[in-house]
Amino acid sequence: MKNKADDAWQILRIQGEFTKGFDTFNNIDVPCVSVFGSARTKVGSKWYNEAIEFARSMAAEGFGIITGGGPGTMEAANKGAINFTGRSIGIGIELPFESGMNNHIEMGMECRYFFTRKVMFLKYSQAFAVFPGGLGTLDELFEAITLAQCGHNVKYPIVLIGREYWSGLIEWLRNTVLESEKMSAADFDLFRIVDSASEAKEKIMEFHNKEMTKPGYLGSDKTNF
Repeated sequence: MKNKADDAWQILRIQGEFTKGFDTFNNIDVPCVSVFGSARTKVGSKWYNEAIEFARSMAAEGFGIITGGGPGTMEAANKGAINFTGRSIGIGIELPFESGMNNHIEMGMECRYFFTRKVMFLKYSQAFAVFPGGLGTLDELFEAITLAQCGHNVKYPIVLIGREYWSGLIEWLRNTVLESEKMSAADFDLFRIVDSASEAKEKIMEFHNKEMTKPGYLGSDKTNF
């Protein structure tokens, strides 16, 4: 039988993880883009190279890059950022089948809990770039969309990269979820779909240049998680 005292200690561990994350990332002094995508993306593949290019181009605009700190797409984005002397940030997760953080991170931490990790992504990002990925990527994508839909987060740009890859999901959302009145047609305005890193950068910069002077854009009032 589970010891109830374990729950109390777990609360303290969770509190400690939030405290460590806020203490680590509160010193970020630039707007940031969270880059989501598969850890299984192979080095040298199309989406690996696109992630490098996207991160490099956003770093050139003064943005930091936040990833989950692992291999694949995450490694590529961190590599692109740090090679352009941009802010390269990793928010990892302790997993038995991954060997820690990639080697292209200048600021980061590993989380024990997925939910504390997602709060860090959302609290310190001003845009989200979503490359092809699996269940973890879908979890992160829908978390960002849901918070934007419900008004619990500033409506920062969410860009899906890879029109062919994401088309089946969008078709299902339109033909099944929307048709059965489980979402609104306006919800499709919460994100954009593009085919390349350059298009993703253009969408994010278009939004940033339009919204950057408005109160709260850089996250000063993002407390409603």
